[in-house]
Amino acid sequence: MIRRRRILTALLAALLMMLGLQSPPAAGQPEPQAAAAQTLTWTADDDITKYASAPTTAVAGPTTIVFENSVATGNTTGMPHTLTFDVSDPEYNNDVPLNILANPNDDQGGRYTAEVTLTPGRYRYFCTIPGHGQMQGILVVTEGSGEDTTPPETSARVTGAQNAQGDYVGSASVAIDATDEGGSGVDRIEYAIGDTGAWQPYTAPVVVDQVGSHQVRYRALDKAGNTAAEKSVAFTVVAPSTDDETPPETSATVTGEQNADGAYIDMATVTVSASDTGSGVNTIEYAVGDGAWQPYTAPVMVHQAGTHTVRYRATDKAGNTAAGKDVRFTVVPAPEQDTTPPVTGVTVDGTRNSVGAYVGNARVTVSATDHGGEVAGIEYSLDGGPYLAYTAPVIVDRVGPHTVAYRARDTAGNTSEPRTVSFTVVAGGGVPAPNCPEFDERLTVVVGTVDSGVPNRVTDNRCRVNELIEDEKEWTSHALFLKHVETVLDALLGEGVVDQREHDAILEAARESGIGRPGQTEGYRTIFDGTAGSFADWQHVGGGSFGLNPDGSMTSGTTQAGLGMLWFPERKYGDFSLRLQWRDDAPGTGNANSGVFVRFPYVHDHPEESRPEWVAIKYGHEVQVLDRPDGDMYKTGSVYGFDRVGLAGAGVTQKGTWNDYEIRVVDQHYSVYRNGVLINEFDNTGGQDFVPPRSDDPGTDGRRFASGYIGLQVHGTTDVVSYRDIRIKEL
Repeated sequence: MIRRRRILTALLAALLMMLGLQSPPAAGQPEPQAAAAQTLTWTADDDITKYASAPTTAVAGPTTIVFENSVATGNTTGMPHTLTFDVSDPEYNNDVPLNILANPNDDQGGRYTAEVTLTPGRYRYFCTIPGHGQMQGILVVTEGSGEDTTPPETSARVTGAQNAQGDYVGSASVAIDATDEGGSGVDRIEYAIGDTGAWQPYTAPVVVDQVGSHQVRYRALDKAGNTAAEKSVAFTVVAPSTDDETPPETSATVTGEQNADGAYIDMATVTVSASDTGSGVNTIEYAVGDGAWQPYTAPVMVHQAGTHTVRYRATDKAGNTAAGKDVRFTVVPAPEQDTTPPVTGVTVDGTRNSVGAYVGNARVTVSATDHGGEVAGIEYSLDGGPYLAYTAPVIVDRVGPHTVAYRARDTAGNTSEPRTVSFTVVAGGGVPAPNCPEFDERLTVVVGTVDSGVPNRVTDNRCRVNELIEDEKEWTSHALFLKHVETVLDALLGEGVVDQREHDAILEAARESGIGRPGQTEGYRTIFDGTAGSFADWQHVGGGSFGLNPDGSMTSGTTQAGLGMLWFPERKYGDFSLRLQWRDDAPGTGNANSGVFVRFPYVHDHPEESRPEWVAIKYGHEVQVLDRPDGDMYKTGSVYGFDRVGLAGAGVTQKGTWNDYEIRVVDQHYSVYRNGVLINEFDNTGGQDFVPPRSDDPGTDGRRFASGYIGLQVHGTTDVVSYRDIRIKEL
């Protein structure tokens, strides 16, 4: 019918031109569409999970696209959004490369229009702002001459070796076809086995090798959403001739969480298996208690509290049935869960002057009680530093104002909300602040990345042991570093700060650290070397995940979806050169998205941000890793949101190859090198084209930190990037 309309339309157009009533189309221009010009509108507001409104259907032809993200559409925070059409996935139309960034505060007031030509099929659209991955949808476009209301045509064919009765011997193969002539095109084919089987995507002929009578149902859907009427084919599969008289071997296992009495808590899972060396297993059956036999297709989960028996048996293709067996077990309800965190308290002791400041030092004692169970541990954080295990009162003797945050967790995993106590320490008797080579208040002595396990005590000169080791200094040889460490330890042994065992443990950690060796290239300190120990030094926040690989690399997006970050919490870095290698391991033909965060503040308990992963996004800088030709405008080497590098300048290499990356930061000057080539320089002095992701973002000036932490971004399970050999040198 649609084809006939096209022919009539073409004949009418030719007749009008012959009569001089219609001009022919200009050279290179498409034929006019039968449908009138249309306007499609998308709107956005404060929500980062979906567009406020979006069209679902349209007709082919010239179209005005309107994208509005303004105060009028409900955006009250200044949050930017994009409307981007996917042109990389062959499943969707890719002839409209649309990418609009709108912000209520931009010079358009957040409202933009674009003129495009839509073709029949499906378009996928989405928002490219990090963390907004759920803002997406599908636009279905039908023929401009009329709506497609005709479903696809379907057929099926059964093949295989048949006996004289027409039964299929051993197995049958069902091939399904679908066509949608003159319509929007076939979107997908689905099939189901039996009357109650679930619909499944059809990608290859369906092979049925179970002996017995079968029915395969099938249907197809086109891109306009029309579904063909369900059809089916029926056939019988029989076993090949055999002298097999031996039934299958069967076994069953019960798994689940058990209590001390061996009962299963909340649920038990019974997994049945069968094998047959003769004609092969045909069916497995199970029954719960005295119930009827049922086909076994997946592990059986038993939730009801009480004592249970699950019976099972199997039949082979020759008709031999194994004797029934059973497993017995007990399910009990889970004990009432403790959801109440511990209650914490704190006291600060010491000599105080007339204004309440502590003279010389302050002694901070933290306590915790838990009414639902037991306290598993207490942690404290001094002046915004990382949380450390609390084992004894904390002595604070550095002159100046201080804040100690503290929290506790119980054995049920409940953690109390952090509380704080603030105070000031003033010099006592004119004693100056300690002149320590470094500042390091970790609980144990860590040399490089090797933890000696020895407590990081305060020495007689009021510096901690870690601070005297000077493992962050640029040592010209390993022997020189060891000589320095041994001299320090010999003095501490003489003073009674460490004993002989602790002396030897720290010295051995110094040997293992490799500091000063050629492997510590030009003074670089390795902060990830591919071992489980160095991987454990990093911490994950937010969504997504990183996994350690056997080859010494780590990969993002391995097990969990979402936006997050893996960061190195051991210390901040000021001016530095960071070197690492990365590889794009995104599945399929697409390219992955990741980045390296630098100079961001401590992510936990940030006073203005409740989500730790957003501290790096909002208060640090991200050096982009993205070789994809479409989507986000910031490509590899860009300082995200501030200084853009296009794909031509990114130095793109073949996907799946390792890239050397160096990020050099001196004062507020950033240099980015890829495979030894400088691909970007950026001076963080204001005036960039940055659009704050939220109204409370500090902007350029707020991101001019003199030091901060290092982190790696994960976007999700499709943005898979691997990293290895991460080293840093202070400049």
